[in-house]
This record gives sequence, C-alpha cells and structure tokens, in this order.
Amino acid sequence: MTGLSLGDSSLEILRDRYEIQQRLGKKAGRQTLLARDLNTQELVVIKLLTFSSDFNWDDLKLFEREAETLQSLSHPALPRYLDSFELDTPNGKGFAIVQSYIQAPSLEEHLKAGRTFSEGEIKQLAKALLEILTYLHGQKPPLIHRDIKPSNILLTNRSGNRVGQVFLVDFGSVQTLASQEGRTVTVVGTYGYMPPEQFGGRAVPASDLFSLGATVIALATRAHPADLPQKDMRIEFQQAAHLSRGFTDWLSQMIEPSLDRRFTSAESALQALEQPFRQSNQLLLNKENPVTTIELLWNAVWRSTAMGVVAGGVYGGIYGTALFPGIGTMYGAFVGGLLSIPVSFANGLFIGIWTRLWYFPLRNPRLHRRVVSLISTLLGTIGGLIGFAILKVSPSDLFANPSMFVTFLVAPALIAGLSMGLISQGIARWYERESRRQGKSINLPKATKTRKRRWR
Repeated sequence: MTGLSLGDSSLEILRDRYEIQQRLGKKAGRQTLLARDLNTQELVVIKLLTFSSDFNWDDLKLFEREAETLQSLSHPALPRYLDSFELDTPNGKGFAIVQSYIQAPSLEEHLKAGRTFSEGEIKQLAKALLEILTYLHGQKPPLIHRDIKPSNILLTNRSGNRVGQVFLVDFGSVQTLASQEGRTVTVVGTYGYMPPEQFGGRAVPASDLFSLGATVIALATRAHPADLPQKDMRIEFQQAAHLSRGFTDWLSQMIEPSLDRRFTSAESALQALEQPFRQSNQLLLNKENPVTTIELLWNAVWRSTAMGVVAGGVYGGIYGTALFPGIGTMYGAFVGGLLSIPVSFANGLFIGIWTRLWYFPLRNPRLHRRVVSLISTLLGTIGGLIGFAILKVSPSDLFANPSMFVTFLVAPALIAGLSMGLISQGIARWYERESRRQGKSINLPKATKTRKRRWR
C-alpha cells in the first residue's frame, strides 16, 4: 500500500493492486472508494473500515456480516464480492471489502436531477426490486436488507419502453433471521423508510416490503416519506401521488404499520402487483364474512322494493300524464307503484340469494355489480314484456301496429328492465360499502390537503 491518507481523497494504491480513483462516500470510520484493479483493469468499489476515535464495535460486526453476505450471493442485480483484506493505516488497523462496480446513478440522484417517473415506470421498478427481495428472502436463512431507500437503488438509463436496469446495493445493514435469535440487535435503517418493528430492533422479510413501499412513495410524490403527513402511523401519500386506485391499494398494504396487515412475502406482493385488478378487490374484502346472511337478504329485499315502488310510481305518473293529464297522473303513479311491488320484491329476493350463493364474502365488487345489474336488467325486461302483453286487452291490435308495439310493450319493458338493473347495482354498492366498512381489511387514509414538497 502506498500513499494512503485517510484524512482526504489523496489515496493512491492499496495492497499494491487497487489504484484509487476517487472517494464515493465517507462517514464515521468508514469510506467508500472507487478504484481500478491493476490486475484486471476493471473498476471496483472498496469499502474501508478503520479504527478511529469514534469507532463502534457494532460497525465491525456489520462490516464482517456484509462481507460474508456478499460472498454467499450471486445475482445479476446485486454487487459481486471480489476480495477482502486487512490493512494498516496511520490510525491503526483497518479492514477492506472489494466488490464489483456498477456504473449507474442512484434513484436519489435521478430525483435530484429532476427525473420524474410515471406509474408504469414505478411499477417496473417495484417488480424488479421485489424479484431481488424474493432472491434475498429465499436464502437459508433469509437475508433482510433493512435499508432499502432511493440512495441504495441504482438505475441505468431507460431504453425503449423499459425504465432501465435496477440494482440493489449497500449490504452494510443486512441481517439474517437466525442472527436475531437470542442476541442483541443493532437498530439500523433510515428514518422515513423504516417500518415500526425495525425501530424496536426486530426485522422480518416484510420489513423490506415496507421500505420498498416507502421508496415507491418517494418516487411517486418526489417527497421524503418522513415529510408527508401521517395518521395512525400510516403515511398519507394518496393526495400527493396521483396513482390509480389499484396501485394505491397495493401500496397501502405495502406500508401497513401492522405486520399482520402487510404483505407477508415478496412473492405475494409481486403476484398482487402483477394482477392489480384482482388484488385491488381482494385488498378491500378478504377478511371474515363482514355482512351476515340476514343483513344481506333483508337489505336487498327492502331496498329493491322501496326503490322499485318509487321508480314504478314515477314512470306510471309520467305515462298517465301523457295519456290523461291530471287524474291520469295520480292514477298512473298509483298503478305503477302497485304493480312494481311484486316485481321489485322478487328482484331483491333474487339478488340477495344470488349474492349469498356466489359472492359471499365479497371479493370482487366490480364483477358482482356488473353481474347482478345485467341479470336484473334481462329478467326485468323479459318480465316486463310478459306482464305488459298480458295487461293489454287486445293483443292482436298491439302486435298488428308497430308503433303501438313499441310504445305499449317494448318501451315499458325496457324501462322496467333498466330500472331493475339500476336498483340491483345500488344494492351491490351498499353491499360493497358495508363489506368495506365492517371488514376493515384495508384502511385507506383520508385524503389530506398537503403542499407537494421538493425532493431534498
């Protein structure tokens, strides 16, 4: 080693092999250097740990763990372990880890340079990072990064429709689940990106998911997560992010403060992200049956009957007014409302039974709304055709005259069918609302007005 001066960046050659190019970073007792391997002529990254006045033994423990971790990993999106050695410095002994150099700016640098990310690009980034976490958490024992944030994620320039190649670096905070058992755990991480359990020294695979979710929020809002408002320990990002409903629901579950409500694994989070429509509905309503059978049937029947009578009365009044203004209005409203009672009652009973058999508990609200609306519309139209044909005194005249056929049979039947469809859709929305309120399987924070902050 020649020309080593840890007080500045005038480093020259380490171990007669690594020619120092520049200092990439420095903090208490630690330096990160860019060097050229004189044997291979490739650029490498050297991490140095030296015994200084503010040396902490926990730093040495983490440093050794980083070296061990890098030696055990082999993934194209992670830095490769190349070498490690001890060295003598003016202040005493030091330790060095040599790893491959990834020539790409970090997400933090991209943000500071003014780059913005679309929702599609953010999803690509999230998927790439979830695949990396799947690999790390799949090790024996699982490896937990514990410090996922924009500065530890490198991103090459975009190419075509691709956001760029994603890399995860800095394994100085990595920990295995086995290392936590029966030992004092060092609290590491970055405020704003750390989940609540990590503040207590506990880290599990789902802890990395929280950090990834916070990183996604930083990309979507261009604000540090700690600068966004919080409620019940939840980051309220919805107002500033402007993301689609499905992606917002997914991200809300990623940053759940409670481990019980967060995704349990990178695989499950990745599967949910790749199937946003299905997952966004399951996020709402995937707990125990939130609405009882009695509540469902009772509400379906009375809501359908009440709305059906109103719709029938309104249509009958309008129809009666067109025929006989005055008395025809009252008579038409009375007859229309009266005739709607059995039809709307039967519709409510049918929707309640159909929902109980096929959509209980509710897991896909949109599909449920569409199905019951379509079925009620078809049955209401068919029933209307039959009913109005029977009520007509002279069917031969009705079918002989096209205008009468449309006016007195087809039009009323279609109106009846569409009314039943809208009524059933209203029942479905009530069911979805009740399932969401009582199930409490997702807690979307209320929108809070907040000034969008610049990235710092």
